[in-house]
Amino acid sequence: MILRASCAFFAILILARIIGKKQVSQLTFFHYVTGITFGSIAAEVSTQVETPFLDGMVSLVVWAGLTIAVSYISFRSQKARVLFDDKPSIVIQNGVILNNELRKARLHPDELAMLLREQSIFSFDEVQYAVFETNGELSVLKKPLARTATTEDVSVSAPAPQYLPMELITDGQIIQKNLTELQLTEDWLRKKLAKKNIHDVNKVYYAQILENGSLYISIKNASPPS
Repeated sequence: MILRASCAFFAILILARIIGKKQVSQLTFFHYVTGITFGSIAAEVSTQVETPFLDGMVSLVVWAGLTIAVSYISFRSQKARVLFDDKPSIVIQNGVILNNELRKARLHPDELAMLLREQSIFSFDEVQYAVFETNGELSVLKKPLARTATTEDVSVSAPAPQYLPMELITDGQIIQKNLTELQLTEDWLRKKLAKKNIHDVNKVYYAQILENGSLYISIKNASPPS
């Protein structure tokens, strides 16, 4: 067992160096899956006496060879790269949620809001562009005004926010729980929508209350402003 484990260890080490840094960084879902598979095969070779040692080592080498081949094909062909790795999706443009792209990425607005909060962005309206990358991470470019000097830089006192930005409508459905938590009413929400000439809640893909009490609204199938 010591010999099997040692050989599997050094085999993984050598193959990881051959495959390269992309595998280690797990840039895409493909690299993530192959990384798990390498570990599983190595663990099988190391711990399962019933598994022929030579068969396990051959499996590792074959997987490494196929991974290198796919990486090479992806490097040479853009179509193959999209086929194997998919492509990034723009999910927010000029502050507008592109719900069609969100559906293609199988990403819910709540999950998108969570990814933004991880980058200390609590409002969709602050975002110029948000790109959902092939590795599942979100790249964000803030609007210019959101990237300007802070109040500390210009020595101006800022008022405390009235509300914590929170979703009030998701895919045409009013979230009563959040309204209650914010001590707001459905009538208040509908009046806010009416001021923006929105009289049917079902047309709203996503609505969020901002810190100052105003609403960020994304209409279903809306096109970003040019």
